[in-house]
Amino acid sequence: MFKNSEANSRSTMHAKRSQGQTPLISNLTPILLWSLFALTAACSIYFYPDFPEWSWNNLVRVNGFTMLIWMTVTFFGALISTYAKRYLNGFLYEKRFMVLTLGFTATVMLLLVSNHLLLLVASWFLMGLNMSKLIGINAHWGEARAAGRSSQRYFMASSILLAAGLAIPAFQAKAYTLETLLKAVPALPTGIAMISALFILTAAIIQSAIFPFHRWLLSSMTAPTPASGLMHAGFVNGAGILLAILAPFVLEGKVFTLLFILGGLTAVIAQFAKLLQVTVKQRLACSTIAQMGFMIMQCGLGFFNAAVAHLILHGFYKAYLFLSAGEGIEQTHPKTPPQIRIKPHQTGFVLLSGIAGALLFILFTGKGSEVNSGIFLTLIVAIAVGQVTYNFIKQKSLPLAYRTIVPVVLFFGGIGLYALVYNGVTAFMADMPLAVAPQKLTPVQIGFGLVFLIGFFIMKLGIYQNHPWLYVKLLNLTQPLKNSVLKFKNTAL
Repeated sequence: MFKNSEANSRSTMHAKRSQGQTPLISNLTPILLWSLFALTAACSIYFYPDFPEWSWNNLVRVNGFTMLIWMTVTFFGALISTYAKRYLNGFLYEKRFMVLTLGFTATVMLLLVSNHLLLLVASWFLMGLNMSKLIGINAHWGEARAAGRSSQRYFMASSILLAAGLAIPAFQAKAYTLETLLKAVPALPTGIAMISALFILTAAIIQSAIFPFHRWLLSSMTAPTPASGLMHAGFVNGAGILLAILAPFVLEGKVFTLLFILGGLTAVIAQFAKLLQVTVKQRLACSTIAQMGFMIMQCGLGFFNAAVAHLILHGFYKAYLFLSAGEGIEQTHPKTPPQIRIKPHQTGFVLLSGIAGALLFILFTGKGSEVNSGIFLTLIVAIAVGQVTYNFIKQKSLPLAYRTIVPVVLFFGGIGLYALVYNGVTAFMADMPLAVAPQKLTPVQIGFGLVFLIGFFIMKLGIYQNHPWLYVKLLNLTQPLKNSVLKFKNTAL
Protein backbone atom coordinates (compact mmCIF):
# COMPACT_ATOMS: atom_id res chain seq x y z
CA MET A 1 0.00 0.00 0.00
CA PHE A 2 2.84 2.38 0.85
CA LYS A 3 4.48 1.59 -2.48
CA ASN A 4 1.30 2.41 -4.32
CA SER A 5 0.91 5.67 -2.40
CA GLU A 6 4.50 6.59 -3.21
CA ALA A 7 3.92 5.79 -6.90
CA ASN A 8 0.79 7.93 -6.94
CA SER A 9 2.69 10.76 -5.30
CA ARG A 10 5.44 10.59 -7.93
CA SER A 11 2.80 10.52 -10.67
CA THR A 12 1.20 13.67 -9.24
CA MET A 13 4.59 15.43 -9.07
CA HIS A 14 5.43 14.56 -12.67
CA ALA A 15 1.98 15.64 -13.90
CA LYS A 16 2.96 19.29 -13.29
CA ARG A 17 5.86 21.33 -14.55
CA SER A 18 7.13 24.53 -13.00
CA GLN A 19 4.75 27.49 -13.28
CA GLY A 20 5.68 30.55 -15.30
CA GLN A 21 7.61 28.78 -18.09
CA THR A 22 5.17 29.12 -20.95
CA PRO A 23 6.30 27.00 -23.94
CA LEU A 24 6.90 28.92 -27.16
CA ILE A 25 4.26 26.91 -29.00
CA SER A 26 1.64 27.99 -26.42
CA ASN A 27 2.29 31.59 -27.42
CA LEU A 28 2.44 30.90 -31.15
CA THR A 29 -0.60 28.61 -31.53
CA PRO A 30 -3.30 31.21 -30.72
CA ILE A 31 -1.54 33.81 -32.91
CA LEU A 32 -1.38 31.39 -35.85
CA LEU A 33 -5.00 30.28 -35.50
CA TRP A 34 -6.36 33.82 -35.04
CA SER A 35 -4.40 34.84 -38.16
CA LEU A 36 -5.88 31.95 -40.14
CA PHE A 37 -9.37 32.88 -38.93
CA ALA A 38 -8.88 36.52 -39.92
CA LEU A 39 -7.64 35.46 -43.38
CA THR A 40 -10.52 33.04 -44.07
CA ALA A 41 -13.08 35.51 -42.69
CA ALA A 42 -11.71 38.30 -44.90
CA CYS A 43 -11.80 36.03 -47.98
CA SER A 44 -15.34 34.89 -47.15
CA ILE A 45 -16.58 38.47 -46.81
CA TYR A 46 -14.79 39.58 -49.98
CA PHE A 47 -16.15 36.80 -52.19
CA TYR A 48 -19.65 36.47 -50.64
CA PRO A 49 -21.97 35.34 -52.18
CA ASP A 50 -20.20 34.41 -55.45
CA PHE A 51 -17.43 32.11 -54.28
CA PRO A 52 -14.88 30.97 -56.87
CA GLU A 53 -13.94 27.30 -57.08
CA TRP A 54 -10.24 26.52 -57.22
CA SER A 55 -8.61 23.11 -57.62
CA TRP A 56 -5.10 21.72 -57.96
CA ASN A 57 -4.03 18.53 -59.69
CA ASN A 58 -7.21 16.60 -58.72
CA LEU A 59 -5.97 16.51 -55.13
CA VAL A 60 -7.56 19.54 -53.49
CA ARG A 61 -10.28 22.04 -54.27
CA VAL A 62 -11.64 25.09 -52.47
CA ASN A 63 -15.22 26.40 -52.66
CA GLY A 64 -17.67 28.36 -50.52
CA PHE A 65 -18.38 25.45 -48.17
CA THR A 66 -14.64 25.01 -47.61
CA MET A 67 -14.28 28.66 -46.62
CA LEU A 68 -17.29 28.48 -44.29
CA ILE A 69 -16.01 25.51 -42.28
CA TRP A 70 -12.41 26.77 -42.36
CA MET A 71 -13.62 30.02 -40.85
CA THR A 72 -15.58 28.13 -38.18
CA VAL A 73 -12.91 25.63 -37.16
CA THR A 74 -10.09 28.20 -37.04
CA PHE A 75 -12.24 30.42 -34.83
CA PHE A 76 -12.92 27.62 -32.35
CA GLY A 77 -9.30 26.48 -32.44
CA ALA A 78 -8.06 30.04 -31.80
CA LEU A 79 -10.58 30.65 -29.01
CA ILE A 80 -9.86 27.39 -27.19
CA SER A 81 -6.06 27.62 -27.56
CA THR A 82 -6.19 31.15 -26.14
CA TYR A 83 -8.20 29.87 -23.18
CA ALA A 84 -5.91 26.85 -22.78
CA LYS A 85 -2.78 29.02 -22.67
CA ARG A 86 -3.83 30.15 -19.19
CA TYR A 87 -5.92 27.17 -18.13
CA LEU A 88 -3.16 24.62 -18.78
CA ASN A 89 -0.32 26.75 -17.41
CA GLY A 90 1.86 24.36 -15.41
CA PHE A 91 0.36 21.24 -17.00
CA LEU A 92 3.08 18.78 -18.04
CA TYR A 93 1.40 18.11 -21.40
CA GLU A 94 0.68 21.72 -22.36
CA LYS A 95 2.95 21.61 -25.42
CA ARG A 96 1.39 18.33 -26.56
CA PHE A 97 -2.07 19.87 -26.22
CA MET A 98 -1.13 22.82 -28.42
CA VAL A 99 0.47 20.56 -31.05
CA LEU A 100 -2.61 18.33 -31.12
CA THR A 101 -4.91 21.37 -31.37
CA LEU A 102 -2.95 22.56 -34.39
CA GLY A 103 -3.00 19.03 -35.81
CA PHE A 104 -6.75 18.70 -35.33
CA THR A 105 -7.44 22.07 -36.97
CA ALA A 106 -5.14 21.21 -39.89
CA THR A 107 -6.81 17.82 -40.48
CA VAL A 108 -10.30 19.36 -40.51
CA MET A 109 -9.08 21.95 -43.01
CA LEU A 110 -7.53 19.17 -45.09
CA LEU A 111 -10.80 17.19 -44.98
CA LEU A 112 -12.64 20.16 -46.44
CA VAL A 113 -10.28 20.57 -49.41
CA SER A 114 -9.72 16.88 -50.15
CA ASN A 115 -10.69 15.95 -53.69
CA HIS A 116 -8.82 12.65 -53.97
CA LEU A 117 -10.59 9.88 -52.06
CA LEU A 118 -7.41 8.64 -50.35
CA LEU A 119 -6.77 12.15 -49.04
CA LEU A 120 -10.35 12.39 -47.79
CA VAL A 121 -10.16 9.12 -45.85
CA ALA A 122 -6.68 9.92 -44.50
CA SER A 123 -7.79 13.31 -43.18
CA TRP A 124 -10.87 11.72 -41.53
CA PHE A 125 -8.61 9.15 -39.85
CA LEU A 126 -6.06 11.76 -38.72
CA MET A 127 -8.83 13.95 -37.33
CA GLY A 128 -9.98 11.06 -35.12
CA LEU A 129 -6.41 10.18 -34.17
CA ASN A 130 -5.71 13.72 -32.99
CA MET A 131 -8.90 13.78 -30.94
CA SER A 132 -8.21 10.41 -29.29
CA LYS A 133 -4.77 11.72 -28.30
CA LEU A 134 -6.41 14.80 -26.77
CA ILE A 135 -8.83 12.60 -24.82
CA GLY A 136 -5.96 10.57 -23.36
CA ILE A 137 -3.49 13.44 -23.13
CA ASN A 138 -2.78 12.94 -19.41
CA ALA A 139 -0.60 9.85 -19.76
CA HIS A 140 -0.13 9.61 -15.98
CA TRP A 141 -3.85 8.96 -15.52
CA GLY A 142 -4.85 5.37 -16.27
CA GLU A 143 -8.50 6.21 -16.96
CA ALA A 144 -7.44 8.88 -19.46
CA ARG A 145 -5.25 6.41 -21.31
CA ALA A 146 -8.10 3.88 -21.39
CA ALA A 147 -10.58 6.50 -22.65
CA GLY A 148 -8.13 7.57 -25.35
CA ARG A 149 -7.57 3.99 -26.53
CA SER A 150 -11.31 3.26 -26.55
CA SER A 151 -12.14 6.36 -28.56
CA GLN A 152 -9.33 5.54 -30.98
CA ARG A 153 -10.92 2.14 -31.67
CA TYR A 154 -14.24 3.85 -32.39
CA PHE A 155 -12.58 6.34 -34.74
CA MET A 156 -10.58 3.61 -36.47
CA ALA A 157 -13.81 1.71 -37.14
CA SER A 158 -15.33 4.91 -38.51
CA SER A 159 -12.39 5.42 -40.87
CA ILE A 160 -12.54 1.82 -42.12
CA LEU A 161 -16.27 2.12 -42.80
CA LEU A 162 -15.77 5.40 -44.64
CA ALA A 163 -13.00 3.86 -46.73
CA ALA A 164 -15.23 0.90 -47.61
CA GLY A 165 -18.19 3.17 -48.35
CA LEU A 166 -16.11 5.13 -50.87
CA ALA A 167 -14.01 2.28 -52.27
CA ILE A 168 -16.97 0.14 -53.41
CA PRO A 169 -18.54 2.78 -55.70
CA ALA A 170 -15.11 4.14 -56.70
CA PHE A 171 -14.05 0.77 -58.18
CA GLN A 172 -17.49 0.31 -59.72
CA ALA A 173 -17.43 3.71 -61.43
CA LYS A 174 -13.61 3.88 -61.86
CA ALA A 175 -13.69 7.33 -60.28
CA TYR A 176 -11.07 8.15 -57.67
CA THR A 177 -11.67 11.83 -57.07
CA LEU A 178 -14.58 13.13 -55.02
CA GLU A 179 -15.80 15.38 -57.80
CA THR A 180 -16.05 12.61 -60.41
CA LEU A 181 -17.43 10.06 -57.94
CA LEU A 182 -20.29 12.31 -56.82
CA LYS A 183 -21.25 12.85 -60.45
CA ALA A 184 -21.24 9.08 -60.99
CA VAL A 185 -23.43 8.26 -57.95
CA PRO A 186 -26.82 8.54 -59.76
CA ALA A 187 -25.66 5.90 -62.27
CA LEU A 188 -24.63 3.35 -59.62
CA PRO A 189 -26.68 0.14 -59.19
CA THR A 190 -29.22 0.55 -56.40
CA GLY A 191 -27.65 -2.14 -54.21
CA ILE A 192 -24.16 -0.61 -54.37
CA ALA A 193 -25.52 2.88 -53.69
CA MET A 194 -27.42 1.62 -50.63
CA ILE A 195 -24.48 -0.38 -49.21
CA SER A 196 -22.15 2.58 -49.70
CA ALA A 197 -24.65 4.93 -48.09
CA LEU A 198 -25.00 2.65 -45.04
CA PHE A 199 -21.22 2.45 -44.61
CA ILE A 200 -20.86 6.22 -44.89
CA LEU A 201 -23.82 6.81 -42.57
CA THR A 202 -22.37 4.50 -39.91
CA ALA A 203 -18.94 6.16 -40.20
CA ALA A 204 -20.59 9.54 -39.65
CA ILE A 205 -22.75 8.63 -36.67
CA ILE A 206 -19.85 6.90 -34.86
CA GLN A 207 -17.87 10.14 -35.01
CA SER A 208 -20.85 12.16 -33.75
CA ALA A 209 -21.66 9.80 -30.84
CA ILE A 210 -25.14 8.91 -32.09
CA PHE A 211 -26.79 5.99 -30.24
CA PRO A 212 -25.63 3.23 -29.98
CA PHE A 213 -22.10 4.64 -30.55
CA HIS A 214 -22.29 7.26 -27.78
CA ARG A 215 -20.20 5.74 -25.00
CA TRP A 216 -16.86 7.02 -26.27
CA LEU A 217 -18.10 10.58 -25.72
CA LEU A 218 -19.30 9.82 -22.19
CA SER A 219 -15.87 8.35 -21.44
CA SER A 220 -14.01 11.34 -22.84
CA MET A 221 -14.54 13.43 -19.71
CA THR A 222 -10.98 12.53 -18.73
CA ALA A 223 -9.83 15.19 -21.21
CA PRO A 224 -8.97 18.67 -19.90
CA THR A 225 -11.76 21.23 -20.27
CA PRO A 226 -10.17 22.94 -23.33
CA ALA A 227 -9.93 19.56 -25.07
CA SER A 228 -13.58 18.87 -24.22
CA GLY A 229 -14.53 22.28 -25.58
CA LEU A 230 -12.72 21.56 -28.86
CA MET A 231 -14.31 18.12 -29.04
CA HIS A 232 -17.90 19.24 -28.41
CA ALA A 233 -17.67 22.48 -30.40
CA GLY A 234 -15.93 20.96 -33.41
CA PHE A 235 -15.11 17.28 -33.59
CA VAL A 236 -18.51 15.69 -32.93
CA ASN A 237 -20.03 17.89 -35.63
CA GLY A 238 -18.10 15.83 -38.18
CA ALA A 239 -21.18 13.85 -39.23
CA GLY A 240 -22.92 16.97 -40.48
CA ILE A 241 -19.87 17.98 -42.52
CA LEU A 242 -19.31 14.49 -43.96
CA LEU A 243 -22.97 13.95 -44.87
CA ALA A 244 -23.14 17.41 -46.49
CA ILE A 245 -20.09 16.56 -48.63
CA LEU A 246 -21.42 13.09 -49.56
CA ALA A 247 -25.12 13.99 -49.73
CA PRO A 248 -25.69 12.31 -53.15
CA PHE A 249 -24.97 8.94 -51.49
CA VAL A 250 -27.70 9.63 -48.93
CA LEU A 251 -30.14 10.49 -51.72
CA GLU A 252 -29.38 7.55 -54.02
CA GLY A 253 -28.98 5.10 -51.11
CA LYS A 254 -32.46 6.05 -49.86
CA VAL A 255 -31.41 6.29 -46.20
CA PHE A 256 -33.18 9.57 -45.38
CA THR A 257 -35.80 7.85 -43.21
CA LEU A 258 -33.15 5.86 -41.35
CA LEU A 259 -31.23 9.07 -40.61
CA PHE A 260 -34.43 10.75 -39.41
CA ILE A 261 -35.29 7.90 -37.03
CA LEU A 262 -31.74 7.48 -35.66
CA GLY A 263 -31.45 11.22 -35.06
CA GLY A 264 -34.88 11.48 -33.43
CA LEU A 265 -34.31 8.54 -31.07
CA THR A 266 -30.91 9.91 -30.08
CA ALA A 267 -32.32 13.39 -29.43
CA VAL A 268 -35.13 12.15 -27.16
CA ILE A 269 -33.09 9.53 -25.26
CA ALA A 270 -30.17 11.90 -24.65
CA GLN A 271 -32.48 14.67 -23.46
CA PHE A 272 -34.01 12.22 -20.99
CA ALA A 273 -30.58 11.00 -19.89
CA LYS A 274 -29.34 14.55 -19.35
CA LEU A 275 -31.85 14.96 -16.52
CA LEU A 276 -30.29 12.03 -14.62
CA GLN A 277 -26.66 13.18 -14.68
CA VAL A 278 -25.02 14.54 -11.53
CA THR A 279 -21.88 16.15 -12.99
CA VAL A 280 -21.65 19.18 -15.25
CA LYS A 281 -19.51 17.48 -17.90
CA GLN A 282 -21.81 14.45 -18.13
CA ARG A 283 -24.83 16.72 -18.53
CA LEU A 284 -23.02 18.65 -21.25
CA ALA A 285 -22.07 15.37 -22.95
CA CYS A 286 -25.70 14.21 -23.01
CA SER A 287 -26.73 17.64 -24.28
CA THR A 288 -24.21 17.33 -27.12
CA ILE A 289 -25.47 13.85 -28.03
CA ALA A 290 -29.03 15.22 -28.16
CA GLN A 291 -27.97 18.13 -30.38
CA MET A 292 -26.15 15.75 -32.70
CA GLY A 293 -29.41 13.81 -32.88
CA PHE A 294 -31.23 16.95 -34.02
CA MET A 295 -28.49 17.57 -36.60
CA ILE A 296 -28.85 14.04 -37.99
CA MET A 297 -32.63 14.49 -38.08
CA GLN A 298 -32.16 17.54 -40.28
CA CYS A 299 -29.97 15.53 -42.64
CA GLY A 300 -32.70 12.88 -42.68
CA LEU A 301 -35.21 15.54 -43.69
CA GLY A 302 -33.00 16.50 -46.64
CA PHE A 303 -31.90 19.86 -45.22
CA PHE A 304 -28.13 19.55 -45.16
CA ASN A 305 -27.82 23.33 -45.03
CA ALA A 306 -29.93 23.37 -41.85
CA ALA A 307 -27.67 20.67 -40.35
CA VAL A 308 -24.57 22.77 -41.10
CA ALA A 309 -26.22 25.88 -39.62
CA HIS A 310 -27.10 23.81 -36.56
CA LEU A 311 -23.56 22.51 -36.07
CA ILE A 312 -22.10 26.02 -36.32
CA LEU A 313 -24.53 27.47 -33.77
CA HIS A 314 -24.10 24.43 -31.54
CA GLY A 315 -20.33 24.93 -31.69
CA PHE A 316 -20.59 28.48 -30.35
CA TYR A 317 -23.07 27.45 -27.66
CA LYS A 318 -21.15 24.40 -26.46
CA ALA A 319 -17.75 26.13 -26.50
CA TYR A 320 -19.21 28.80 -24.22
CA LEU A 321 -20.75 26.22 -21.87
CA PHE A 322 -17.53 24.23 -21.48
CA LEU A 323 -15.23 27.21 -21.08
CA SER A 324 -17.55 28.80 -18.50
CA ALA A 325 -18.41 25.56 -16.65
CA GLY A 326 -15.95 26.21 -13.79
CA GLU A 327 -17.38 29.64 -13.09
CA GLY A 328 -20.91 28.23 -13.20
CA ILE A 329 -20.05 25.57 -10.61
CA GLU A 330 -18.37 28.14 -8.37
CA GLN A 331 -21.50 30.30 -8.34
CA THR A 332 -23.95 27.42 -7.85
CA HIS A 333 -25.33 26.51 -4.45
CA PRO A 334 -26.98 23.07 -4.00
CA LYS A 335 -30.70 23.26 -3.35
CA THR A 336 -33.78 21.11 -3.69
CA PRO A 337 -35.34 21.68 -7.13
CA PRO A 338 -38.82 23.19 -6.90
CA GLN A 339 -41.89 21.27 -8.02
CA ILE A 340 -42.97 22.88 -11.25
CA ARG A 341 -46.69 23.23 -11.87
CA ILE A 342 -47.70 24.94 -15.10
CA LYS A 343 -51.25 26.28 -15.22
CA PRO A 344 -53.50 25.84 -18.27
CA HIS A 345 -53.16 29.46 -19.38
CA GLN A 346 -49.35 29.14 -19.18
CA THR A 347 -49.50 26.00 -21.31
CA GLY A 348 -51.53 27.94 -23.85
CA PHE A 349 -48.94 30.71 -23.88
CA VAL A 350 -46.16 28.18 -24.54
CA LEU A 351 -48.11 26.65 -27.44
CA LEU A 352 -48.91 30.06 -28.93
CA SER A 353 -45.25 31.04 -28.66
CA GLY A 354 -44.20 27.87 -30.46
CA ILE A 355 -46.72 28.45 -33.26
CA ALA A 356 -45.66 32.10 -33.61
CA GLY A 357 -42.02 31.04 -33.76
CA ALA A 358 -42.78 28.49 -36.48
CA LEU A 359 -44.66 31.06 -38.56
CA LEU A 360 -41.80 33.51 -38.16
CA PHE A 361 -39.33 30.85 -39.30
CA ILE A 362 -41.47 30.17 -42.41
CA LEU A 363 -41.58 33.90 -43.15
CA PHE A 364 -37.81 34.39 -42.81
CA THR A 365 -36.66 31.26 -44.65
CA GLY A 366 -39.56 30.11 -46.81
CA LYS A 367 -39.17 26.57 -45.41
CA GLY A 368 -42.07 24.58 -43.98
CA SER A 369 -44.76 26.23 -46.09
CA GLU A 370 -45.07 23.21 -48.38
CA VAL A 371 -46.29 19.72 -47.55
CA ASN A 372 -42.94 17.94 -47.37
CA SER A 373 -40.24 17.13 -44.83
CA GLY A 374 -39.73 20.86 -44.24
CA ILE A 375 -42.75 20.69 -41.91
CA PHE A 376 -40.65 18.72 -39.42
CA LEU A 377 -37.87 21.30 -39.65
CA THR A 378 -40.41 23.96 -38.72
CA LEU A 379 -41.70 21.72 -35.92
CA ILE A 380 -38.20 21.51 -34.42
CA VAL A 381 -38.04 25.32 -34.42
CA ALA A 382 -41.47 25.49 -32.75
CA ILE A 383 -40.33 23.06 -30.03
CA ALA A 384 -37.18 25.11 -29.41
CA VAL A 385 -39.20 28.33 -29.08
CA GLY A 386 -41.73 26.64 -26.80
CA GLN A 387 -38.92 25.32 -24.61
CA VAL A 388 -37.35 28.77 -24.21
CA THR A 389 -40.76 30.18 -23.26
CA TYR A 390 -41.34 27.32 -20.81
CA ASN A 391 -37.98 27.94 -19.14
CA PHE A 392 -39.02 31.53 -18.43
CA ILE A 393 -42.60 31.17 -17.31
CA LYS A 394 -41.80 28.41 -14.80
CA GLN A 395 -39.58 30.83 -12.84
CA LYS A 396 -42.05 32.04 -10.22
CA SER A 397 -39.49 34.37 -8.66
CA LEU A 398 -39.48 36.55 -11.80
CA PRO A 399 -42.10 39.29 -12.38
CA LEU A 400 -45.00 38.31 -14.63
CA ALA A 401 -44.15 40.96 -17.23
CA TYR A 402 -40.57 39.66 -17.40
CA ARG A 403 -41.74 36.07 -17.85
CA THR A 404 -44.06 37.00 -20.73
CA ILE A 405 -42.27 39.77 -22.61
CA VAL A 406 -38.67 38.52 -22.52
CA PRO A 407 -39.43 35.13 -24.18
CA VAL A 408 -41.16 36.92 -27.07
CA VAL A 409 -38.18 39.24 -27.56
CA LEU A 410 -35.78 36.29 -27.33
CA PHE A 411 -37.53 34.09 -29.86
CA PHE A 412 -37.96 36.98 -32.32
CA GLY A 413 -34.27 37.78 -32.05
CA GLY A 414 -33.25 34.12 -31.92
CA ILE A 415 -35.22 33.09 -34.98
CA GLY A 416 -34.01 36.18 -36.82
CA LEU A 417 -30.42 35.19 -36.03
CA TYR A 418 -31.04 31.56 -36.98
CA ALA A 419 -32.66 32.61 -40.27
CA LEU A 420 -29.67 34.85 -40.98
CA VAL A 421 -27.23 31.98 -40.34
CA TYR A 422 -29.43 29.53 -42.27
CA ASN A 423 -29.64 31.78 -45.35
CA GLY A 424 -25.92 32.58 -45.10
CA VAL A 425 -24.97 28.90 -44.91
CA THR A 426 -27.22 28.21 -47.91
CA ALA A 427 -25.30 30.83 -49.91
CA PHE A 428 -21.95 29.30 -48.90
CA MET A 429 -23.22 25.85 -49.96
CA ALA A 430 -24.52 26.99 -53.34
CA ASP A 431 -21.87 24.97 -55.21
CA MET A 432 -22.42 21.79 -53.18
CA PRO A 433 -23.94 18.82 -55.04
CA LEU A 434 -26.98 18.67 -52.75
CA ALA A 435 -27.54 21.34 -50.07
CA VAL A 436 -31.34 21.06 -49.90
CA ALA A 437 -33.43 18.04 -50.90
CA PRO A 438 -36.86 18.13 -49.19
CA GLN A 439 -38.46 14.68 -49.03
CA LYS A 440 -42.07 13.69 -49.50
CA LEU A 441 -43.91 12.94 -46.29
CA THR A 442 -44.29 9.21 -45.62
CA PRO A 443 -46.42 7.35 -43.05
CA VAL A 444 -43.19 6.23 -41.32
CA GLN A 445 -42.03 9.83 -40.94
CA ILE A 446 -45.39 10.99 -39.65
CA GLY A 447 -45.65 8.06 -37.22
CA PHE A 448 -42.17 8.57 -35.86
CA GLY A 449 -42.79 12.32 -35.66
CA LEU A 450 -45.72 11.61 -33.33
CA VAL A 451 -43.58 9.24 -31.24
CA PHE A 452 -40.91 11.94 -31.03
CA LEU A 453 -43.44 14.52 -29.84
CA ILE A 454 -44.96 12.17 -27.26
CA GLY A 455 -41.51 11.30 -25.91
CA PHE A 456 -40.57 14.98 -25.73
CA PHE A 457 -43.66 15.90 -23.71
CA ILE A 458 -43.29 12.88 -21.41
CA MET A 459 -39.84 14.20 -20.61
CA LYS A 460 -40.92 17.82 -20.13
CA LEU A 461 -43.95 16.95 -17.98
CA GLY A 462 -41.83 14.72 -15.73
CA ILE A 463 -44.02 11.63 -16.29
CA TYR A 464 -40.86 9.49 -16.48
CA GLN A 465 -40.29 10.12 -12.74
CA ASN A 466 -43.16 7.78 -11.92
CA HIS A 467 -41.44 4.82 -13.60
CA PRO A 468 -38.24 3.69 -11.80
CA TRP A 469 -37.46 1.09 -14.50
CA LEU A 470 -37.10 3.92 -17.03
CA TYR A 471 -34.72 5.77 -14.72
CA VAL A 472 -32.55 2.67 -14.28
CA LYS A 473 -32.58 1.90 -18.01
CA LEU A 474 -31.50 5.41 -18.97
CA LEU A 475 -28.87 5.55 -16.25
CA ASN A 476 -27.33 2.26 -17.43
CA LEU A 477 -27.51 3.39 -21.05
CA THR A 478 -25.49 6.51 -20.32
CA GLN A 479 -22.61 5.00 -18.38
CA PRO A 480 -19.07 5.55 -19.70
CA LEU A 481 -17.00 2.62 -20.88
CA LYS A 482 -15.99 0.62 -17.80
CA ASN A 483 -12.23 0.93 -18.34
CA SER A 484 -12.45 4.71 -18.15
CA VAL A 485 -14.12 4.86 -14.71
CA LEU A 486 -12.15 4.19 -11.51
CA LYS A 487 -10.56 0.96 -12.75
CA PHE A 488 -6.97 2.09 -12.26
CA LYS A 489 -7.71 4.00 -9.06
CA ASN A 490 -9.23 0.92 -7.49
CA THR A 491 -6.18 -1.20 -8.28
CA ALA A 492 -3.91 1.44 -6.77
CA LEU A 493 -5.60 1.31 -3.35
